[in-house]
Amino acid sequence: MSDDAIPLLTDEEWEAVKPKFKRGRPQAVVTKERITIRLSHDVVEKFRATGEGWQTRIDAALRDWLKTHSPG
Repeated sequence: MSDDAIPLLTDEEWEAVKPKFKRGRPQAVVTKERITIRLSHDVVEKFRATGEGWQTRIDAALRDWLKTHSPG
């Protein structure tokens, strides 16, 4: 089949057949707030040394601390 025999799609036809999904991870139902926080170097290094997800583990450690302490 030659290139001339292949029909070109109009913009409307292309929109109808184009995938309707977005790339990337879906947004979580519960989102976190992005902040800037200053932590001791040794604390950050110990958490970073645990690999991917170290910031989530800091969040979990703070949540655990809040179960028995008041932040004020």
